[in-house]
Order: sequence, then C-alpha cells, then structure tokens
Amino acid sequence: MEMPGGVPMAEPGEDRDGLTLDRLHLPLGPVLADWPAGLVVRVVLQGDVIQQADLGELSAGRVTDPFWARPWILASAGEPVAVGEAVRRRAAARLDSLGRLLSVAGWPAEAVTARRLRDDLLEEAPSSVLLSRAERFARRVGRSRTLYWLTRGIGSVSTADARAAGVSGPAARAGGDVPARYRQWLTEVLDDVRALDSTAPLDPEAWESPRGRWDAERPPSAALAGLLPGLLVGAELGAARLVVASLDPDPDELSAPSLEAARG
Repeated sequence: MEMPGGVPMAEPGEDRDGLTLDRLHLPLGPVLADWPAGLVVRVVLQGDVIQQADLGELSAGRVTDPFWARPWILASAGEPVAVGEAVRRRAAARLDSLGRLLSVAGWPAEAVTARRLRDDLLEEAPSSVLLSRAERFARRVGRSRTLYWLTRGIGSVSTADARAAGVSGPAARAGGDVPARYRQWLTEVLDDVRALDSTAPLDPEAWESPRGRWDAERPPSAALAGLLPGLLVGAELGAARLVVASLDPDPDELSAPSLEAARG
C-alpha cells in the first residue's frame, strides 16, 4: 500500500547480513535537486543502504534537446563546426557536471564558481579571460583534501570495465573512483579552454563529445547510465548521489536526437 502523496510504505525483507529489516522502494528522479533532469533510478533501500537499483524509463512526453552534444550532431550531418566552438561547449558541459557534483558533495561556493565559468563560456568569453580563473578553480577543487576524503573509494570502476561496458570519454580515462573522475574533468576543462581559439573543422570521430565518443545510435550517456545499477547496489544513499553526479549521464542524449532539434 502507499502512504499519502504516493510514497510506498516500507516492507520487511532480509538484508545482506541475514537480518530482517524494512525495505523501502523509492524512485530517485526524475526531478531532484542537482540530479540529471529526467533520469529515474528505482532503488530498494534497507536503512540507508541500496539493496537493488534499476533504471526507469525517461519521463513521458519530455522534449529532448541534446544541447551539450549539438556541435557533434551538426558536424556528423556535414555542417561546418569549428573545433573551438565544440570545445567551448564541451568545457561548459563538464563545468555544469562539476557544479552538480560539488553541490551534492556539500561545497556550494565552488559549485557556484563552476557554474559562473560555465555561463561565461556559453557567453563567448575569450580564453585570455577564462584561463586563469579556470586554473585557480581546478587547483582549489583538485587539491582539496576534504573533498578527496569525502569521496574517495566511492563508485570505483576500472578503465577496462568501463570500456567493456561501452563507456568512453573522461569516465573511461579516469579509471577509478569519484575523485579520479572529477580530477579528469578538471584536467580536460583546462585543455579545452586553451583550445577555444581553434578554427579547424570539427571531426566528430577525432574529437569526443562531453560524455564520450558521439554515436547517434548509442549516445555515450547510454553507457554511463548503464553503469549506475551495478555501482549503486551496496552504496549508502548519500554515496549514491555522488556516484550519479560523478558519471552525470545526460538524459537528453537517451532519445535519438534529430538534426532539427540540434539546430533549434
């Protein structure tokens, strides 16, 4: 039965230690602060530990607009896109992800810094203005012992396992836990900011989209989302939020995007 508001009542069940504890079936998403909008993960909780996790379907009727992947969609369709334009969008996407992660981790001041840098990138601020600010941000976050100790050992996935699951991009290159992934983001944001002035044509096979190698048939976020159930089982709810934020699949990629949507 359900309680008022549609929240299900807990029911008894055995946990991993053989004890009988209440189990609560709970959906995470599609609307949750600092959560990939539209993503649903249905979990079974005993206490605050996740015993089971499954991906839910995207919200019915949602209009997908793969904003962060637009340069790659357009370039794949043969439209001219400069590398500088693409890496600007990619750096902004990764700062957007960092803002979510830092907010979930309880560091709102640096989450605001990440989002301001993101917005300045999207407003066409030049590399000469952004680089020193991005470097300071990367040093503060990347060298933070508090953030490292808070997130270390959470959501570990090796490079081999990530690639076997079809994951590409920073999550595969990082090959580790939450700190490995956010440090990889920081490194690649700086690389992208340094390349903002490039006018070379974008080759979508050579340059990855923010979440990995672009493939319209199986966007990179599909593989990232596919990792979540296995990584979430056994995690406490707070740690699960960090795992999701450190992978940050984009639900807008999970429905096949159209060229018309990208142009819009």
